Amino acid sequence: MQKSACRLFTDGGARGNPGPAAGAGVILDADGTVLAEVSEYLGVATNNVAEYRALALTLRKAHELGCQAVVIHMDSELIVRQLNGLYKVKDPKMRELYGDVRALLRKFSDWQVRHVPRTQNQVADGLVNSVLDAHIAERGEDV
Repeated sequence: MQKSACRLFTDGGARGNPGPAAGAGVILDADGTVLAEVSEYLGVATNNVAEYRALALTLRKAHELGCQAVVIHMDSELIVRQLNGLYKVKDPKMRELYGDVRALLRKFSDWQVRHVPRTQNQVADGLVNSVLDAHIAERGEDV
């Protein structure tokens, strides 16, 4: 399936910081049709690590689906500003994740990263919470 332009909504979250974490994303075509939803339990991580890993997960799926250009929507102002070159990435672990995401972005002919309020990222946020709820219920944890 070849899709020229896709919109991505990604979110990552941790219950506790660090704590049990998950990442998720939704991929839409130019018409707004949902092409895929992805989500993954990430183990124990911080919110920022979860945000980067959620973005990487979603970018891999978008590339697999044939998206050539992507417009990424995230509610993490920090990650958006780092990817747009407005903030430096100082933490060594974050630099590695940043580098991984930048390598994935090079697979697309064009990309943009935009900050959106949480209210505009509810589907991805809901996927993250579903993964965390399922993990916690499976383990009998109370977080």
